[in-house]
Amino acid sequence: MKAAPITQPYLAPAWLPGAHAQTIWPLLIKGPLPAYRRERWETPDDDFIDVDRIAGKPGAPCVVLFHGLEGSSRSHYARRLMHALAQRGWHGVVVNFRGCSGEPNRLPRAYHSGDSQEIDWILRRLHGQGYPALFAAGVSLGANALLKWLAEQGSLATALVDAAAAVSAPLDLAAANAALSSGFNLLYARHFLRTLIPAAAAKERLFPGRIDLRRALAARTLRDFDDAVTAPLHGFLGADDYYSRSSAGPLLGSVRAPTLLLHAENDPFLPPAALPRRERLAPAVTLELTLHGGHVGFVHGALPGRIDWLPQRLLAHFDAHLPPPGVR
Repeated sequence: MKAAPITQPYLAPAWLPGAHAQTIWPLLIKGPLPAYRRERWETPDDDFIDVDRIAGKPGAPCVVLFHGLEGSSRSHYARRLMHALAQRGWHGVVVNFRGCSGEPNRLPRAYHSGDSQEIDWILRRLHGQGYPALFAAGVSLGANALLKWLAEQGSLATALVDAAAAVSAPLDLAAANAALSSGFNLLYARHFLRTLIPAAAAKERLFPGRIDLRRALAARTLRDFDDAVTAPLHGFLGADDYYSRSSAGPLLGSVRAPTLLLHAENDPFLPPAALPRRERLAPAVTLELTLHGGHVGFVHGALPGRIDWLPQRLLAHFDAHLPPPGVR
């Protein structure tokens, strides 16, 4: 395996101290939308997802991005990565998970942290489109789902993707949700619940009896919501069962595709104690920890800062795993 090129090490700017500032500031400087072209894909279970694409040069590699909780192709990290790909002339695809593209999906189910089956059919479809190289990136929830898929597929994943990257993955979902259940971190949970709860109420109107709407409306933490909504909609016995069966952390010893696991030690969404020990990772997994950066933040440079360090770090990893010409 080739070593990844070294990008400039991440250094948080002195004017933006602390995990919360480093997490929230990127939302204010996310920049313009890329020139997306939207496609609607029918799913194997007669639902749909919307994918937003940027067209690269003929014969260029493709990078697919799986977003985080309540994210989309409009998220700051999606915009910056797609702009970076456009500058290279590479193809880019942002998968909007079910219900995240601005239009409700058809089925009572939505999306969740462990939905590796969804990752699987998407990557197989993209692989079938004949790119000379296909790379997969996941952020937060999408990173956990991608890692779970990589672990379940083992060496088979290497036939579909040339390399992968996971950013700020909540590898221990129980620990992550506990971290978001108290103190300042409750603000993040409430931010997510402002859209999750109305979406759940709309689902209940269309599919009565699938969830406990009273408990959903009363949810004050993400665990409350997962216990009342996410778990029953997706076949789990409750939040604990969902977290146990969906967390990617315990599975990372089975990953065989070259994978960058990028995480800030001050990420407020996952305590450092919940990060995996390096000796439990497969040789194909490179764990890169930064002291600062927050949750999918990694702002750098002079005020007002830039958020292009992250896409450049991901692309340096993918560059190291470009297949020789004519291999695929």
